[in-house]
Amino acid sequence: TSVQHIHQIPQVKEIIEAAKQYQKPIRIGINSGSLEKDLIEKYGVNELSMVESCLRYIKFFEANDFYDIVLSLKSSDVTTTIKAYQLISKKTDYPLHLGVTEAGTRFSGTIKSSVGIGSLLSQGIGDTIRVSLTDNPIEEVKAGFEILKSLDLRKFGREIISCPTCGRTKVNLIEIAKEIEEKRKHIKKPIKIAVMGCT
Repeated sequence: TSVQHIHQIPQVKEIIEAAKQYQKPIRIGINSGSLEKDLIEKYGVNELSMVESCLRYIKFFEANDFYDIVLSLKSSDVTTTIKAYQLISKKTDYPLHLGVTEAGTRFSGTIKSSVGIGSLLSQGIGDTIRVSLTDNPIEEVKAGFEILKSLDLRKFGREIISCPTCGRTKVNLIEIAKEIEEKRKHIKKPIKIAVMGCT
């Protein structure tokens, strides 16, 4: 369950009681695009307003004797996302769900997500991740796996190492690398395949 706004306190308390009964965690999701008006007036839309909003929700849940929570502080701006997670990680020990919201299409969204999620994971910040792309959800999972593999946080499947094209390239390296990547999708063992273009 994800809670983003506490508009109607009685209903949220009912959700908390149900989560307690069934021993289910609740994710507090803070999005820079839907912050409280008073926080925007106080700080603007940035990591400070996002973190203060998150702390408000934490206080509410703790006051209702509920501690099985996961925190998410997402922005479509990579720098704001990174700063928000860095700041909240210093103020609480609750698990953090990482992601860059509304990241974009497969190409630009994967880059933004990789920079945001990857930089935080490399600092030891974050417990779970979600890559959000305007594409087939399968592409989100693929991107997430690649982020984890590049940081040696997950050993799964083949890794293809291929050099960029340069003046020494003697073959159609781009097509060869694509073909090898496609034909080796079934490999589950953590191996590295090198594709070199010069002789």
